[in-house]
Amino acid sequence: MDQIPNESAEISLKELIQKLNEWYSYLLSQWKIIILSGIIGAGIGLTYSFLKKPIYKATLSFALEDDNGSSAGLGSLASSFGIDIGGGGGSVFMGSNLIELFKSRSMVEQTLLSPVKIDGKDISLAEMYIRNNKLRQSWNKDPKFKNIQFLPGTDRSYFTRVHDSILGVIYQNLSQGSLAVGQKDKKIAVISIDVASNNELFSLYFCEALAKQVGKFYVDTKSKKARINMEILKRQSDSIRGELNSAITGVAVANDNTFMLNPALNVRRAPSSRRQVDVQANTAILTELVKQTELAKVTLRKETPLIQVIDHPILPLPKERLGKAKGLMIGGILAGFLTVLYLIVRRFIKDLI
Repeated sequence: MDQIPNESAEISLKELIQKLNEWYSYLLSQWKIIILSGIIGAGIGLTYSFLKKPIYKATLSFALEDDNGSSAGLGSLASSFGIDIGGGGGSVFMGSNLIELFKSRSMVEQTLLSPVKIDGKDISLAEMYIRNNKLRQSWNKDPKFKNIQFLPGTDRSYFTRVHDSILGVIYQNLSQGSLAVGQKDKKIAVISIDVASNNELFSLYFCEALAKQVGKFYVDTKSKKARINMEILKRQSDSIRGELNSAITGVAVANDNTFMLNPALNVRRAPSSRRQVDVQANTAILTELVKQTELAKVTLRKETPLIQVIDHPILPLPKERLGKAKGLMIGGILAGFLTVLYLIVRRFIKDLI
């Protein structure tokens, strides 16, 4: 009884080895087809390496710091030295929110409408993208797209549904394969923007324009309350200063009207006295408003974060392309593998039938 499982296992092992030998012999008999497929695949890979345009990658790194000690919305600069001191809660730009801001459709589309100078003409980055990818050739056959233009700085409210649709497609293409934003290390509060495309100038211009656009939005949002408060105080100060000047003029007019007046006629001096009270009151109010305005300016400077660009993309940009040797190897191996897989499946189906 103990020998039956051993015999069955031995028989199964022998059958397995026999089957493997049969498959090996079968594939060996098809070596001409496999090698021919590998050669064809290697040729296709080599051709692809010639036809495939190189990818140019622009990289810009920067840090954002405010007076509260938070840098890039990612924590204190102390984290650069491995020290986590916490704090900074409640900010809309904390952690991944800031990174996602760079990838947001609003920021990318506003960047696409930024002006760049190409061949002496100002065009938008969206128009540059359309030219690089030769989209207008196919659009000219469709009346709906034929006259579509993306002028730099155009207000989005004037865009049609077709404009929005095209910008949406460009945004999807950029966000899925061309745009990457992140930290190289969680302990280093430096953000890097990587833009990759088959046009060197587009990668450079779009990378710098996106950093500028998001930086402006970040600064405006972070300092919005302090800026509004300062503007209100300035308007109030200007208004009170005008009232004070008017009151001072009124005092002078009233004094002129009472010049050489009989001292017994005190009622005629009442307007001058009222104007003097106005001058004193407005002077006190203006003094306080000026003080508050100066404090608001200090607060605005404090609330305005510092954007420090560390590395700019510099021409020539590093390029990535499929090398000839790599194309030959990948094409040959892939074609050979697919051929072997096809032969195995065909033989397996044939045996079943």
